[in-house]
Amino acid sequence: MKLKVLVDNNTLIDRYFQGEPGVSFFIEDGSTKILFDVGYSSLVIENAFKMGINLLNLDFVVLSHGHLDHTWGLDPLVRLITEAKIEGIDHKMPTLVAHPDALLSRKVSGLEEIGSLLSEEKLSRHFEMALCRDPFWLTDRLVFLGEIERENDFEAKRPLGTISTEGGEEDDFLMDDSALAYRSTDGLVIVSGCSHSGICNIVEQARRILSESRVLDVVGGFHLMDPPERQMRETLRYFERLRPREVHACHCTDLESKVALAEVATLKEVGVGLDLEFD
Repeated sequence: MKLKVLVDNNTLIDRYFQGEPGVSFFIEDGSTKILFDVGYSSLVIENAFKMGINLLNLDFVVLSHGHLDHTWGLDPLVRLITEAKIEGIDHKMPTLVAHPDALLSRKVSGLEEIGSLLSEEKLSRHFEMALCRDPFWLTDRLVFLGEIERENDFEAKRPLGTISTEGGEEDDFLMDDSALAYRSTDGLVIVSGCSHSGICNIVEQARRILSESRVLDVVGGFHLMDPPERQMRETLRYFERLRPREVHACHCTDLESKVALAEVATLKEVGVGLDLEFD
C-alpha cells in the first residue's frame, strides 16, 4: 500500500505544496485508488495536480466523518468530475464510502453548519453510494472500519455540537467517525481522519476485524487538542503497551500531545507531500 498526504495542517520543508486545517490522503493498494477524506477546500485538487495524481481515476472516496475539514472538498471534486463529463475527458464514477450519519447537517455554537454541504441525494448523482455502519472492504487487505465500538472509558465522552437526525437535533458524539486499516506483512497500518471516536478505540477495532495484534503504524489525526488529563495519560499508556513501529500523528494533534507521544512511541513528521509505503 502506498499513501501520500494531499492535505494536512502542515507542509514538509522545501516541498512547495500548500496546507490547510484539514485532511486528505491518496492511497493505492495494487490497482485500487482511494481518496480518504477531501479536506476543506479545492486545495486537495491543487496539490494532487502538482503531485501528478489523477483524481478522475479514483475507485473510492472514503469519508472518515462528516466535519467540514474532511468533507467540504467534495464540492470542488464534484465540479472536477462534472467538467470532465462536459469536456469528454475519461473519468470513473467512484464509490463514496462513509457511515450513514456522515452526510447529516451539524452545527456548533456560533456556526450554523459544520457538516457536509452536499446531501446524500445530490452526491448520489456523481458517486456510487456505500453508506454503512459495518466494515466495508475496499481491497482484500484494506478495510473501512465502520462504526467504531466505544469500549474504553476515557475517549469519546464529550459531544461536539449537535447533529440533525430524523428524530430531531441531538448532541453529536460523532458516531460516524471511522478509519481505515491495512493488513501489511509486518502488522496493521491504521489511517485515521480525526479520531473523534478515540484513537485507542479505533486501533482495537482494527485489531479485532483483521485478527491481528501487531501494529506497524498509525497515521492521521488523533483528536488530542488540549485533551483531558486522564485521556492523555491513558492514551500514552495504551501506546506504550501497543509498541507500534512508528506513529505519524498529524492534523488535530497539538504540539504538547505530540511531545508526550514521542516519549512512548517513535513519532515521525507529517506534512503535505509525505510518501509512505507498506508491504
